Amino acid sequence: MTTSADLAMVNLDSSDPAGHAAFYHEALGWEVTHSQPEYAMISSGGVSIGFGLVEGYRPPSWPDQTGDKRYHLDLYVDDLAAAEEKFVAAGASKPAFQPGGERWVVLLDPIGQPFCICPRPQG
Repeated sequence: MTTSADLAMVNLDSSDPAGHAAFYHEALGWEVTHSQPEYAMISSGGVSIGFGLVEGYRPPSWPDQTGDKRYHLDLYVDDLAAAEEKFVAAGASKPAFQPGGERWVVLLDPIGQPFCICPRPQG
C-alpha cells in the first residue's frame, strides 16, 4: 500500500502559546519557528507542533475518568529519571497518579496538559 498522506503538523490548544512552545522546545530540542502571543510553533525534520491561543482554556484534570481527554504526547527518552528531572526543571510537574509503574512517567506541561515519557526501545 502506498502512503496517501504524511503528517505535517499537529496543532494544540493553549492558554500560553509562546510559553507552551518554549517548554516543548526545551523538552524536544525542536526549533521555535514562530512565536507570538496568539500562536507559536516548533519544528523538526519537516514536522511541526503548533500552539494556538484559546481564551478560557482549561486543561483536563489528571486523572479524570469522566472528563474528555483532548490529547497527550508520548516522548521517548534514554533515561526516565534524568528526563523527568530535566522536564520538571523546565516547568513540568509530576502528578501523584502514575499508572505506568516503571514503564512510563506521566508529567503535566506548564499549562497542565498531561504527557508521558517512555524509555526508548532497545534494539
